[in-house]
Amino acid sequence: MLQTSNPKNDSIQIFVKDRLYPRSEAKVSVFDSSVQGGDAVWEGLRVYPEGIVCLDKHLTRLQESAKTLAFEDIPSKEFIKRAIRQTLEANGMSDETHIRLTLTRGEKITSGMDPRLNQSGSCLIVLAEWKPLVYDNNSGIKVISTSQRRNAPQFLDSKIHHNNLLNNIIAKIQANVAGKDAGLMLDDRGFVAELNGSNLFMIKEGKVFTPYTHACLPGITRATVLELCHQNNIQVFEQDITLSQIYNADGVFATGTMGELTPIVEIDGRPVPKTDKHMITLIKLFKDKIRDYCEPLQG
Repeated sequence: MLQTSNPKNDSIQIFVKDRLYPRSEAKVSVFDSSVQGGDAVWEGLRVYPEGIVCLDKHLTRLQESAKTLAFEDIPSKEFIKRAIRQTLEANGMSDETHIRLTLTRGEKITSGMDPRLNQSGSCLIVLAEWKPLVYDNNSGIKVISTSQRRNAPQFLDSKIHHNNLLNNIIAKIQANVAGKDAGLMLDDRGFVAELNGSNLFMIKEGKVFTPYTHACLPGITRATVLELCHQNNIQVFEQDITLSQIYNADGVFATGTMGELTPIVEIDGRPVPKTDKHMITLIKLFKDKIRDYCEPLQG
């Protein structure tokens, strides 16, 4: 499912470092760390009229990822919120909006890997676009398991929400070549980790299962689903899951900010039902409750 360009985004204003720029002028230096080495962290935010879903959790993860990477100039939540509010107000956005929030280590004094070359402070980018959910949640998506394994902590900790996404992009390329919507990535032991861009859940005999986050991002939408299960007495378990188990699930769905909850209807050519009543109930529960997790931007 290839996203398309919305003409409404041709004239958007984008926040870069300390102010807004028209889309045609919003740029970073060729010496910026994001260009030099993918040295940046990011978050995806979803905007509803009630506010931004789980905003504080997203900002906490952004700051913690930056701290893990030893950024020396991490903006405060108050600064980031002001930048987001300024961007949304400039573009007249209050719904059907996706924000790509990026924090780079900033501009280097000369090309090189050493973070000590970054002497101009970090660079915050608030890119807000008019954008629907990335998947058609009615028809569902088809996925294929890929040869590209998800990073384990001994290589690059997936808990860092970093901009070096080549691990995931290679899996997405394999899915594209196969004509599927997403790549299913295994961990270094051969257990299911996640899709190239979202977490996974499966239903079996009325119980909900999701992989451990040993080698995947513990997504914020994933955490919301776990919380809703606990609140509504739905049995949910974190455990190692094999391909055989997920092939034979009663239902499988992906979770993520850009897609919310999306049924998976095929894995490696094996059909997966999207009619399981427990999965339908959980997806509806999420739809009914997600706006309760919105946090307004204070003026």
